[in-house]
Amino acid sequence: MQIDHSHILLDACCILNFSASGHLLEILQAIPAQVAVPQVVLERELRTLQRLENEENEGATQFEAAIAQGLVIVVDFKSEAEETSFVNYVFELGDDGESACCAIAVHRGWAIATDDKKAISFIQREISQLQIISTPEIIKHWSEKVSLDASVLRDALRAIRVKGRYLPRKNHPLLSWWQAALTDPDALEE
Repeated sequence: MQIDHSHILLDACCILNFSASGHLLEILQAIPAQVAVPQVVLERELRTLQRLENEENEGATQFEAAIAQGLVIVVDFKSEAEETSFVNYVFELGDDGESACCAIAVHRGWAIATDDKKAISFIQREISQLQIISTPEIIKHWSEKVSLDASVLRDALRAIRVKGRYLPRKNHPLLSWWQAALTDPDALEE
């Protein structure tokens, strides 16, 4: 995975997926760019993570640790142009998180990480210069960078599927990799 920008903005769906994997900090450490999250996503996702993890709030705790360690920086609109784009994108996308990510990314020349089908379609159609990175791309990069054991990868992908309720769309270029990584060789022998 190559990120052609100094920063990558994480949308809420990616944060939830990485958190669901149980390996949020490790995944963030593997990303070869400064990871950022818009303030609006931070406010919404910390609340969501706190609701998801009813035992120890591990997802919220790891996300807060990522911010404290500088693995993730929180950014807000710094110009009227960003705010105007945000308002326009909300009209198109209907979601504050994706709209904030798009507005900040387009004005700062940053990449964006999202799995949201509507946001991806909008970006490809309207702001095609933005580099879009997906959960599967980041997870694959992380697994290769740290030479992740196949069973750990399989467990992480299963957790993303169950807790994060995410599967790559059927035309995603890494769908076959994802499915192969989910295959449990021990289950085939039973």
